[in-house]
Amino acid sequence: MSALAYRHQRVQRLRRLVSRRSARQEEGRFVIEGANLLEEALLAGVPVEALYVDVAWDRSSARAERLQTLLDRCYAAGTRIFELDEGVLARVAGTVTPQPVLAVVPMPVPSLTDIGARGPSLVVVCADVRDPGNAGTVARSAWAAGADALVCCEGTVDMWNPKAVRSSAGAVLHLPIVAAPAPRATLEAIGGWGLRRWGTVAVGGEYYADADLAQPCAIVVGNEASGLPVAEMSAALDGLVTIPMAGGAESLNVGMATAVLCFEVARQRRSRGEGPRGGERRLLAATGTT
Repeated sequence: MSALAYRHQRVQRLRRLVSRRSARQEEGRFVIEGANLLEEALLAGVPVEALYVDVAWDRSSARAERLQTLLDRCYAAGTRIFELDEGVLARVAGTVTPQPVLAVVPMPVPSLTDIGARGPSLVVVCADVRDPGNAGTVARSAWAAGADALVCCEGTVDMWNPKAVRSSAGAVLHLPIVAAPAPRATLEAIGGWGLRRWGTVAVGGEYYADADLAQPCAIVVGNEASGLPVAEMSAALDGLVTIPMAGGAESLNVGMATAVLCFEVARQRRSRGEGPRGGERRLLAATGTT
């Protein structure tokens, strides 16, 4: 099998999927990087359309056996595998230390209606979260805490951006992610599902540990710099929660705040005997019994 050069049409398509949101939306495909995300895709049952492997990848490294096992699994499942000339993958990925493998996978596209029909009990809503690293961390926190979906309102960064995908540590391959309209319209729809909608604010909200988060709810997080436009959204929110700061800090990073609040939801529900305990969802997914 001859390796593909940078100008090959397949490589150029791969480059577009990495660098352009419009290309990802048009094709309904996105790119994952490295063995960890490839393994997460297989765990989640996400079909891998194509694999691109650096012809010069180190087959003697301690992690080489693991990667080869993953490549063999994909090949057995019918995935097309292509080698890339040395240096091509680094140019396509655009990262300082590129992974030895890239994969093209389909972009799941559930709608708000789809999520509502499933009867969710915990949804995280991003309203104008702009940084892809932060957005990926929000997804990772929501997934780890057992959220049913992540809803990204108009103005939020593309969750299939390579940096967001990396920062999610595989969450985007497991957690249903919805591209939604403007925050107020989205929250009105979510309110119709019977979820209590909690807006997050740096000051002035109810102490988060005192709020009743065991009931079905949506945690709404806002822009990194300006937070939630509470005045505009107040009619679509049922309450506000605040995480108190000590030591002079003004607020937490939006991904950290999401983690604190989502795990408080999980804690309160466990204290009432509700919901899976740590590791159960992961074990069920790994064994195929979900």
